Amino acid sequence: MAGVSEYIAQGREFFSEAVAELKKVYWPARNETLAFTAVVVVVVTFVSAYLGVVDWILSIALGLVF
Repeated sequence: MAGVSEYIAQGREFFSEAVAELKKVYWPARNETLAFTAVVVVVVTFVSAYLGVVDWILSIALGLVF
């Protein structure tokens, strides 16, 4: 059965490995993040408008058939 000290050692190892991995991450600059966010908002808006129009047209078409 594992002792408390072993769990503490495993916890320390986990956090040290997590810190090492976070140092490898590419963190974008603020202006890059804002630009990427703007692109995502524009694409989501376009796709949602497109799907809304398609849904509206299909609703009308199915209303005429049924």
